[in-house]
Amino acid sequence: MTPRTALAIAGSDSGGGAGIQADLKAFARCGVHGTCAITAITAQSTVGVSAIHPLPPEVILAQVRAVLGDIGADAVKVGMLGTAQTARAVARALRELPADTPVVVDPVMVAESGAELLEPDARRVLIEEILPRATVLTPNLPEARALAGGPAERRGSRSDGDSGAEQAEAEQLIRAVLAQGPRCVVLTGGHRARTVDLLLDADDEAGIVTLTGQHHPDGAAHGSGCTHSSVLAAQLALGHSRLQAARTARALAGAAIGRGLRDLGAGAGPVDVLDLARMRLA
Repeated sequence: MTPRTALAIAGSDSGGGAGIQADLKAFARCGVHGTCAITAITAQSTVGVSAIHPLPPEVILAQVRAVLGDIGADAVKVGMLGTAQTARAVARALRELPADTPVVVDPVMVAESGAELLEPDARRVLIEEILPRATVLTPNLPEARALAGGPAERRGSRSDGDSGAEQAEAEQLIRAVLAQGPRCVVLTGGHRARTVDLLLDADDEAGIVTLTGQHHPDGAAHGSGCTHSSVLAAQLALGHSRLQAARTARALAGAAIGRGLRDLGAGAGPVDVLDLARMRLA
């Protein structure tokens, strides 16, 4: 039986917690062979990003074409873009995919450490040329605000877990972002008082679906967004529905945070999607 494959188009995290490194681990956790096209090299650790080197657009395209021409891709995950040039190269690469290839877009804008990872011009390319190609878009709350044209942070917007105002804002944002072209939006809950995901699918009349799961406030979350979107892409590569893929992504990303490597490095520790402690005992 031919293995399913997923292609990650994203940046490299030298600390191994996020980016391409997180993507490939998530693909492997799902039993999917991972390939990659690196968009940028970052000098990064658990405490921050000290340097970013974008790769030339022609090299990004060459990586994608090399993979597609030989191995193919049952799904694609798009992560860090960084610059407008990179975003345009990725948009072109997506246009070269077979029309039915599922594409999961994680709109990476800010690192867990707070470093800005998406230039303003690149945001415009993301919205105009990449979102309409997305099968599933996976923003967190600040990213959804930015994509909807507002400030990423709103003073006083986060309160207790029963906040009706927060829920109303989340539902308004997910509808606004869906209107920008993706077929489905999963608004992740990591930056909300209630850590639940919301899903809205343009092809499903069910409306907004709430995806619940275990909450791990003492976990380590560096790379959680990359892991979530990559698990989702891997599940689509395996042939699962968008809803089922999103449920699995919520569960596996949550467990990875709970097992997160809190004692690794001096900053936000990385998630552990592979369950390294269990592997050491095998």
